[in-house]
Amino acid sequence: MKSFFRGISFYILIFLIILSIVYMYGKPPQTIDKISFSEFIVELKNDNIRSIHLVENTLTGTIKSTNSQFESYVPSVFGSDVVFDKYILPQIEEGRIELSSQAPAKTPWFLEILPSIFMILIFVVFWFVFMQQSQGGGRVMSFGKSRAKLHKEDEQKKVSFDEVAGLDEEKEELEEVVDFLKNPKKYIDLGARIPKGILMVGPPGTGKTYLSRATAGEAGVPFYSISGSDFVEMFVGVGASRVRDLFEQAKKNSPCIVFIDEIDAVGRKRGAGLGGGHDEREQTLNQLLVEMDGFGVNEGIIIIAATNRPDILDSALLRPGRFDRQVMVGVPDIKGRTAIFTVHSKDKPLDKGVEMEVLARRTPGFTPADIENLMNEAAILTARKNQKSIKMDTIEEAITKIIAGPEKRSRVISEDEKKLTAFHEAGHALVARMLPHTDPVHQITIIPRGRAGGFTMILPKEDKYYATKTDMNERIVHLLGGRVAEQIVLDEISTGASNDLERATDIARAMVTKYGMSDKLGPVNYSSSDEIFLGKDFSSKRNYSEDLAFEIDKEIRDLIESAYKRAETILKDNIDKLHEIANKLLEVETLDSEQFEAFFTDKPQEAKEEENSTETDEASNTEEKNKAEDKSNDVNKDQDKDSSDIQDHEE
Repeated sequence: MKSFFRGISFYILIFLIILSIVYMYGKPPQTIDKISFSEFIVELKNDNIRSIHLVENTLTGTIKSTNSQFESYVPSVFGSDVVFDKYILPQIEEGRIELSSQAPAKTPWFLEILPSIFMILIFVVFWFVFMQQSQGGGRVMSFGKSRAKLHKEDEQKKVSFDEVAGLDEEKEELEEVVDFLKNPKKYIDLGARIPKGILMVGPPGTGKTYLSRATAGEAGVPFYSISGSDFVEMFVGVGASRVRDLFEQAKKNSPCIVFIDEIDAVGRKRGAGLGGGHDEREQTLNQLLVEMDGFGVNEGIIIIAATNRPDILDSALLRPGRFDRQVMVGVPDIKGRTAIFTVHSKDKPLDKGVEMEVLARRTPGFTPADIENLMNEAAILTARKNQKSIKMDTIEEAITKIIAGPEKRSRVISEDEKKLTAFHEAGHALVARMLPHTDPVHQITIIPRGRAGGFTMILPKEDKYYATKTDMNERIVHLLGGRVAEQIVLDEISTGASNDLERATDIARAMVTKYGMSDKLGPVNYSSSDEIFLGKDFSSKRNYSEDLAFEIDKEIRDLIESAYKRAETILKDNIDKLHEIANKLLEVETLDSEQFEAFFTDKPQEAKEEENSTETDEASNTEEKNKAEDKSNDVNKDQDKDSSDIQDHEE
């Protein structure tokens, strides 16, 4: 409703109302009698007409007897000339009647050019609206203006560091910046300068943007926010102009904080082989480099940028003097997840049985965004059940839903496919139970979820940041357990293990080519970490010979075959347990950890061997967490058996 009063439609309506009132009441009241032409002739012969006003075929005048106004129309068959010569002219000559007329009306000059002006105005309005839409609602001719939004304390809810959970070390790095903005003299006396830029690096959803807002809220200074993609446009030179305008605005409000989200959109490595030196993105990056640390001095302007792809940023952007600090915002550990669960559940009615520490242990690898989404899904499921408080089992169901997808109980599955899925998942679970270094089984189900016909969920007891060679070998064995079970029991294999084979092959290839875990090829890295178009090459390079490529393929195949034989041995030695677990799955469809462990109460679990952790580099940590651990949730999703919908799905 408010937008209606602010828009032009309201004023047009007011104008039309005023125009109607003027038209209706602006003229003085006047009574005019309309008479026929025959009556006019009669009155004219009776000498009862005082005056006549003739305009083409219309007669108006005054009647003597009544002193009233009349109006009559001359029929076209007579014509005004005939009436004038025969009836009116004689009385005029005798002086008994007054005749008046007027010259033909001429159109004023301004009315003649009005249509042209009207067409020009329509074109101007159309062009104005079109340009406004193309600029996202901005002003016309504002291509070079910055799109950064200025957030002040009175325009947004102030965010403090107390509201940021699970990022203690990261907050310490930024608290120094806040303290410098509040108490600059303490640092200036020591000869220290404020960091010009802080680059926050981390996976999506870890809280980089929220942490930046908390920094601005704590410092109490103006906070500009803009996305890296807002700099680059289809017009050449617009990006560099927007960078200049952004820093000009920031200088007027210094000290201030400028937050650039997804800076990799504008800060990619230069010289990628595309566009040459005149590429629009490179011009924008060059201007950003100059503004951050050039001949000009930007006192009191702190640049905070966020990205999850630091490997593709230009080296000139990352050097000290531009981005002095790089803050790694990683996935929270169990302590951090506990605090994050507390933050995201403070406005939700939780049941007394909900324990934050238990939830944190069951969600390894979850980011703050994942946890927020998890609690929201739990609240939605609670509303669906018409319950008043969120219970522990509802949150457990939400965890499974996020990891594996929603249940599809309505799907019609044949008995043969159901049996195949049961033995496949039983094979995964049994092999995982017998391997000494594999984490315990949390849940087994043959109910379809998402694109999976069933899955086996394995959750680690504690957070893992490195993986040993033994861990990776056992993971391959565990992944092949489902395929081996199909082969042993049903003497048949299916497409349900396609994702298992893909992940097992990826792990084996990483062991051989990236982590140097091959006894035959030695501790040598044969992989190339450079991606296409990130550097100066149009294609990836292989830094080994064809003979060595053959050896690598052979070593990968040997690892897979060795793991396959080990899984086969485990399942044959425990064939009775395999049948028991599969038959129970066919009966109840889902087994939790306690029901699964009940099959082994008469046979204690093999003692876990002491893990000998191997030292790996930071890249090993990140790669293994993304691909091998994959949120540390070992969920084996078997694909739908329908041949028309076979898709590999990586968790």
